[in-house]
Amino acid sequence: MTLSSLPDALRRIVGPTHVLTEGDLSAYTRDWRQRAQGRPLAVVRPANTAQVAEVVKACAQHGASIVPQGGNTGLAVGSVPDESGTQVVLSLRRMDAVRAIDPANLTLTAEAGCILQNLQSAAETAGFLFPLSLAAEGSCTLGGNLGTNAGGTQVLRYGNARELCLGLEVVTAKGEIWSGLSGLRKDNTGYDLRDLFVGSEGTLGIITAATMKLHPLPAARLTAWAAVPSMQAAVDLLSLAHKHLGAGLTGFEVMNQFALSLVDKHMPQLRAPLWHEHPWCVLLENSDHEGEEHARAQFERLLEAALESGCVADAVVAESLAQAGTLWHIRESIPLAQSEEGLNIKHDISLPVSRIPAFVEETDALLAREIPGVRLVDFGHLGDGNLHYNVQTPEGGDAREFLRQHEDRINTLVFDAVTRHEGSISAEHGIGSLKVNKLPNYKSAVALEMMQAIKKALDPEGIMNPGRVLQT
Repeated sequence: MTLSSLPDALRRIVGPTHVLTEGDLSAYTRDWRQRAQGRPLAVVRPANTAQVAEVVKACAQHGASIVPQGGNTGLAVGSVPDESGTQVVLSLRRMDAVRAIDPANLTLTAEAGCILQNLQSAAETAGFLFPLSLAAEGSCTLGGNLGTNAGGTQVLRYGNARELCLGLEVVTAKGEIWSGLSGLRKDNTGYDLRDLFVGSEGTLGIITAATMKLHPLPAARLTAWAAVPSMQAAVDLLSLAHKHLGAGLTGFEVMNQFALSLVDKHMPQLRAPLWHEHPWCVLLENSDHEGEEHARAQFERLLEAALESGCVADAVVAESLAQAGTLWHIRESIPLAQSEEGLNIKHDISLPVSRIPAFVEETDALLAREIPGVRLVDFGHLGDGNLHYNVQTPEGGDAREFLRQHEDRINTLVFDAVTRHEGSISAEHGIGSLKVNKLPNYKSAVALEMMQAIKKALDPEGIMNPGRVLQT
């Protein structure tokens, strides 16, 4: 069998209208950051798990590798094809059904192509909270969230995608279907296969459905925006928030002044508070199961203690859900504002919270010294130790040329600093292809050997998203 005959074989499986080989395929072939543009043999859009299995078998028989794709919102270039014209993009967007909600078991089972925002709405309609929340939730999909082990803004309380997942349905590299959609919270019957596939970025198999945890809807949610004089003050405020809010602390985001200046520049209608006079701002959320009065009293005690200790210079508490939504929209608009400013170098890193102030101080100074003029867009999920430590081109510079000349050097400087502070070079975006050549420098040889063994065992022919996570 030859590659040229594969598109016809795929048409017989999914129907001719769902195999795309011509026209504008950029929605499937260009990544969100516009860092890469690929050329696929075909884009195939199966309607169900059985079709996915048959597509995988056909690709294996024809010797074609597969790039699984959900919403294509990833930031590490892990879901677009290469330029060879030999890869098949397997889009899961048609598989978007919520299969079941089990109220007593507090679970929701949905297909991999279900948009995250739709999952949140389905859970809320049923009277529950699905807490996974991130800026791309209007277009990212459940399968992609699980494939990259997405985090977002509520990891502090509810955990990332892995912690929210109880079971998976997966099509293996052989085209077999593993039906593991258990809603069990305890199942100690051997290796945890679920955890192998979550975070594997489509390199071991294709997630087609998942059973996810639900939570009760909180009786009240309050949001506050605080200006702080330093990153250390933000960490001190986090400690106070843990003390005063306990499990009610669901979000704790930090943003530097330059990040907010980009939002002000490109989205002036959003009007971020307090950022002009202060180097850092914090956005924090308190979810309460007693009611708004109790939540507000907790917040007031927290902010009084913070103002008295000096770790907060000024603060505002949202007076309505609309105001709270606006504050969150400001935070979630930073990536888009940065994109509007031009191409940039993104670092999705995690560190022990206690080490973050020293890391920021040292690495800011290091980059300013080594590459004069760089502008640092520093923001992220301080509550769980995840920073988006991004580097913008110097004012007025040629962004593409700057990346060509300096990206590798900047990545090395930042990743070496992360390692010195006992962190990880990827917190929630994954490795994709952007970091695949860097990973061996920051992952132990023993860990890489075990990962290669798992890859070889589950994907012996290497057809699943090659060149991502592990070098091939």
